Amino acid sequence: MDQALSPLYIGPLAGLRPPRVSATPAADSCPTRELLDPAYLDALLSRFGAQYPQGDRRAVASLWSKWHFSSLCGHGLAANLLLERDLPLGLDELHLQQSPEGQTTGLVLRHAGRPLAELDSPSRFATLLDGHLTPLVEALAAATGASPKVFWSNAGNYFEYFAGALGDHPMAAPDVGEPAEALMASRTLPDGRRNPLYRPVRYVEGDDGAPRRLRRLCCIRYLIDELGVCGNCPLTCHRASRREKEKENEREAT
Repeated sequence: MDQALSPLYIGPLAGLRPPRVSATPAADSCPTRELLDPAYLDALLSRFGAQYPQGDRRAVASLWSKWHFSSLCGHGLAANLLLERDLPLGLDELHLQQSPEGQTTGLVLRHAGRPLAELDSPSRFATLLDGHLTPLVEALAAATGASPKVFWSNAGNYFEYFAGALGDHPMAAPDVGEPAEALMASRTLPDGRRNPLYRPVRYVEGDDGAPRRLRRLCCIRYLIDELGVCGNCPLTCHRASRREKEKENEREAT
């Protein structure tokens, strides 16, 4: 790992596998650009989905993307917000380390990033959004028939999570997450496009009175029978609300 990045992987990032930094990636890594090849992506999702032979392909792709986006957003936001560096996360620069099942397990960077050109604009996240997420989401949606919103919701879930978690990092300034929060609060991007990371997560009061974190959209992993819904699924909240309304109706009727 490059010395410029080594201070990152402590505190809330201690569980992340630090990236390799190498101008000549090893033969056991995969060029990320391969993910846009329909044949390669089809084979990758089939390999990953072999763990869930009865699982809906859309849900399999969604689950794969959650592993991938977790790694991407964790490393990318850490460098962006804590070091003010733009990592080479574009599909043409990045390589991936993968498990035998095809799960993304690590990143291989060509270099340790460059100083951000802009600090006071959502454009500081352009490499992550336009260089990686946008084309990959389009490819995943085309390969599976799942809505692009499912994959953007997965990316937004981890973007929001790491933006908040970095506040506990020893290197963090008090307002470290503000640039990411400002992006998520805006309906549009600087160029006027709809912002696909707009408010990906909301917080509601739980049964114990504490804030409960809920995704804006379901990740559809419940279409894999052995997994069911995730712990932040909005469907559970909707179901609970319906049960409460049904109970209230029953009380009023008696």
